[in-house]
Amino acid sequence: MGPAASGERPGPDAFAGPLAGPDVAGLDREHVWHPYAAVPQPVPPYVVSRARGVRLTLADGRELVDGMSSWWAAIHGYHHPVLNRALTAQLEDMAHVMFGGLTHEPAVRLARTLADMTGLPKVFLADSGSVAVEVAIKMAFQLTGRSRLLTVRGGYHGDTFGAMSVCDPVNGMHHLFSGVLPEHVFAERPPREFDEGYAGRLAELVARHAGELAAIIVEPVVQGAGGMHFYHPAYLRLLRELADEYGVLLIVDEIATGFGRTGELFGCDHAGIRPDIMCLGKALTGGYLSLAATLCTERVARGVGVLMHGPTFMGNPLAAAVANASLELLRERPWREEVRRIEAGLTAGLAPAAAEPGVREVRVLGAIGVIEAHEPVDVRAVQEVVMRHGVWLRPFGRLVYTMPPYSVGDDLRRITTAMTAAARALEPA
Repeated sequence: MGPAASGERPGPDAFAGPLAGPDVAGLDREHVWHPYAAVPQPVPPYVVSRARGVRLTLADGRELVDGMSSWWAAIHGYHHPVLNRALTAQLEDMAHVMFGGLTHEPAVRLARTLADMTGLPKVFLADSGSVAVEVAIKMAFQLTGRSRLLTVRGGYHGDTFGAMSVCDPVNGMHHLFSGVLPEHVFAERPPREFDEGYAGRLAELVARHAGELAAIIVEPVVQGAGGMHFYHPAYLRLLRELADEYGVLLIVDEIATGFGRTGELFGCDHAGIRPDIMCLGKALTGGYLSLAATLCTERVARGVGVLMHGPTFMGNPLAAAVANASLELLRERPWREEVRRIEAGLTAGLAPAAAEPGVREVRVLGAIGVIEAHEPVDVRAVQEVVMRHGVWLRPFGRLVYTMPPYSVGDDLRRITTAMTAAARALEPA
């Protein structure tokens, strides 16, 4: 047992320099608590020594195509020269300065760009997607004086308390906290195709609770970590109409769907609607630094007045500078064509998996490809299969899925081959 574990204060020698490869894995087991994992972690993480383009190099020398875009954020790939230059250039001026009472060009430029992209003129910069959702909920509560939200089952909005309260309360990952989270109103999960019966039930639910609702909050078109479920954009139009009819705000969580992932710049563009409040994150900085934003209409901002929220690293100049460069890169690259090519490649490459006895469904939208199994998958076993094919994926629940970088190119075939091999290894229903 080391000094820290025994309660003794570490001496000066405890603060060591760089670690050798084997030391990283060993010390990781001893000190690091990873996301969605127990201590000790039953499946040790793989040590990454280098990331370039769409590939990760592990400490043992293996090279893997990253089919996850670093949790859906690294849309341009790794070590991009444009993004690298933006960071190093900003570093010459300042790495950070508090945003209370001060401002700076990178953050102001970013806010203007986001406002122009979305049609929502007021931008609150935050640290992470979960915080962006918390801010959106605060805006809604503060403006309306009400404290209930309506959402749909199957959703995921983050891991902080306000965000957890609008994630799926039964099948989501936060059921352990159900006794302490606020109870909101949940509609059924929206179907893939438009259904008049579902639309009627949704309208009735909103009407029944309208007097107590501050806002409706949904992920547009794609429900991400709640199960990679796709639904018809007509439901977004219906929710916009219902929100207007009953004087309820509409919050759209675009953290996973924003910046082209679904084939449109934003998920709500599939429905041609504008929300009252929008949450952005993940791909905002091209996967370089944590940054998120909550955008809203002029009416919401003026109605809220003083918003009592202030992240220490709000508007961080480094993050804002790389976000500006990433959005400019997105504007310049043919991302629509790239996403269409990825969609076509995923559709063709994953089609054989649909015939496997362990597979319930294969679905593709934009640069998102999903194999849903009948039963929960063995994460370690699936990862061993896909890594033998030179691919990195992170399955969860019943899903083996990919959200590759837009620059994946011919490596997409390797991803679909790996996923199809994983499908063959699934337990039959």
